[in-house]
Amino acid sequence: MNQYYQNVAGPNSCYEQVGRRFQRMVSDPKVQKYQAVTITRRYDEPLEAWNRILQELDDTDGITVERTCPNSVRIGWKRYPDC
Repeated sequence: MNQYYQNVAGPNSCYEQVGRRFQRMVSDPKVQKYQAVTITRRYDEPLEAWNRILQELDDTDGITVERTCPNSVRIGWKRYPDC
């Protein structure tokens, strides 16, 4: 029965879960201080949901998305110095 509900939830539910995780990470006070965060895709997050979030962030003025490796990105909302 659980599997049935997971399948019914579909991609939008996964997208929302990934979005909430991004939001929690960005809201962290330490992250707010530096205005940049590195986020790594979790094994249980569908690639489609991950890419959809990243595309929406890429399309948002004032946000920079830097792909640091295949499953990791650095998101910033101001210019940050190269490390």
